Amino acid sequence: MITSAPVLPDLEPYRRRVSAVMRSPVADIGAGATLAEIARHMSDNAYGALLVRDRFDQHVGILTERDVTRALGRDGAAALQLTAADIMSREIVAINEAAFLFRAIGRMRRLNLRYLPVTDNAGRFTGMLTARGLLRLRAQDSQMIADELDIAQSAEELGHARAALPQLAATLLAEGSEAPPVAAVISGIYADITARAAAVIEAEFTRAGDPAPAPWCMLILGSGGRGESLLKPDQDNAIIHAGSSEDDGWYARAGERIAALLDAAGVPFCKGGVMAKNTAWRGSQGQWRARVTEWIGRHTPEALLNVDIFYDLQPVYGALRLGEALRFEALAAARSSPLFLRLMAEQTAQLHPALNFFGRLKADSDGRVDLKLGGLLPLVSAARLMALRLGVAATGTADRLRAVGHAGLIGDADIAGLIAAHALLLETILRQQLADLAAGRAPGSRVDAASLTRPQRDRLKAALKHVALLPDMVQDVLTAPLPPTADLRAPAPGGQGGEPAGEQSGDAR
Repeated sequence: MITSAPVLPDLEPYRRRVSAVMRSPVADIGAGATLAEIARHMSDNAYGALLVRDRFDQHVGILTERDVTRALGRDGAAALQLTAADIMSREIVAINEAAFLFRAIGRMRRLNLRYLPVTDNAGRFTGMLTARGLLRLRAQDSQMIADELDIAQSAEELGHARAALPQLAATLLAEGSEAPPVAAVISGIYADITARAAAVIEAEFTRAGDPAPAPWCMLILGSGGRGESLLKPDQDNAIIHAGSSEDDGWYARAGERIAALLDAAGVPFCKGGVMAKNTAWRGSQGQWRARVTEWIGRHTPEALLNVDIFYDLQPVYGALRLGEALRFEALAAARSSPLFLRLMAEQTAQLHPALNFFGRLKADSDGRVDLKLGGLLPLVSAARLMALRLGVAATGTADRLRAVGHAGLIGDADIAGLIAAHALLLETILRQQLADLAAGRAPGSRVDAASLTRPQRDRLKAALKHVALLPDMVQDVLTAPLPPTADLRAPAPGGQGGEPAGEQSGDAR
């Protein structure tokens, strides 16, 4: 019997970011412009939609070609004297520029939008997506995860999106995607799940007459913040808010409910307690400043462990500017403390690749090699430390390594080797996780050495030998004079995996 091959989804929306496709800069017009002026501006510049700015240059609405034709059809020639403020829609549905395209396509399809404004993490409008521009990239059913998350209200609905990740990862790998972009997609969906859980709980509180006392932001930390999550999720999250310490009760309740919802959806509690439901991982802006100062000044193992997780932070829901400001303040604090960086380097040097004295893979009694503890962890930690030294704001490991190479502190060949090692480690663990899930085992970071071919083992050993060189590279970076161009740069869009979720612009997310 002849059977047809399975129909795989169009994978392009999972590989490309909104920033790569949007029309930029964003087109706008003053609120006082007449419909005649609007129509002329649209026609002359081939715009199908315009944002509307008020006299303070703040964007307060959006209007499309349909709004123009609708007004003309209703009022005839008299409509030509209507202004942008008269016909615009005041609710601006937007998406972050770092989002994957499948998120944008799903949102546009669900809300029947032909135009979708794009924002950065500060809420500034940076571009516009159009249905026409996305036509060639439109997938068939591959946006279902995004659709489900946008409207999910329960743990079951959130969990359904999470449960789809193994098949999605397997499909992406089968179609030739490299592991880092696959990990970025997985991380983005975990970030969306966290953001949606936060939105659901906030809405429940608000409906009950208990709104947030001040703007707040949900953060993800660790591998999720780096855009490097695989198929064994747990919760690493935090909350920062613009209120005072007296407001903690609301955020404590919210953190507790969010954590419970995520756990019920299949994203388990963090065994180390790194969750906003715990006092140490939530607070006001002032409390976070004091906390970071204490971590950097105390030099205790616990403080260093907290910093490891914290410096991968990404804001995913709420007042994103609060998370961005915290990240940059914390970067400046770490960069200005050489003693703190040296102590972090000493801790990182205690992490060793999974190779024995003879250069062979170091397996446990069951024949498995822990490639997280003996591979990813030393590599990720070293890249983070070197980025802190340079004040690099990127959170992705490969982006951090590229920044170190760009600064001229490590040779191009070494940087390329480390980036390749990172990709190989991610791929090897991810493929093992898929195999474990298929066999009914819980996924982890321990890889069955016997399942690897000789060429695969040789490549893995070569990658781990690159990792073994990192302590010397870290020392070189810490002791070298900083290049004059080093500064606290914001990461380029797409440098991390998640997208700040939500459907409104700016701090309303």
